[in-house]
Amino acid sequence: MTTPSSPRQRGSRDLWLDAAYDLLISGGIEAVKIMPLAKHLNMTRTGFYWFFKDVAELHAAMILRWEEQNTGILIDRCNAEASNICEALFNLMDCWLDPTLFDDRLDLAIRNWARTEPTLQARLDKADSLRIAAVTRLFARFGFTKEQSEVRGMTVIYTQIGYISMQVAENAEDRLERVQHYVELFANRRPSSQDIATFGRRHKA
Repeated sequence: MTTPSSPRQRGSRDLWLDAAYDLLISGGIEAVKIMPLAKHLNMTRTGFYWFFKDVAELHAAMILRWEEQNTGILIDRCNAEASNICEALFNLMDCWLDPTLFDDRLDLAIRNWARTEPTLQARLDKADSLRIAAVTRLFARFGFTKEQSEVRGMTVIYTQIGYISMQVAENAEDRLERVQHYVELFANRRPSSQDIATFGRRHKA
């Protein structure tokens, strides 16, 4: 098997992964094959084998990156320092407005893929459980009872899964404006004008 003669010709591992995500999001897992990937990148298929043994190894890398980004970062945002429950929820809500923190298109593609892949479905179920547990701990930190924290944790995550599954399209300004009302609903208290303004400054730019 011939191999590309330079790094530029074979790309990089992240470049192939990014291309795989593009095809996964646009065409589902059936579209993620070596030749379409090579065509997408305008490279030869031999470049793929510099970074992955086969498509199965690529799939594993895709799933791992999804877990680290969407679930890992969400948990980090739940654990971020906050002086009150509303500020803590705004930290989490950053995920729903910033695709570099949480990629909802990727989450939907993974959920669709999992319908035909039992092993992935098990990992998706675990990811949802980890997300709910993280939000549950967030509420518990601020004095909510075990039962209140668990129900609120489920409500927050199930609401977002609903947004993702229904592919809700919102004007960015409208969604930003609604966040404070979601925070008030989940926390059962109105966020301060300072917390609202701080959150707004993070996203209006």
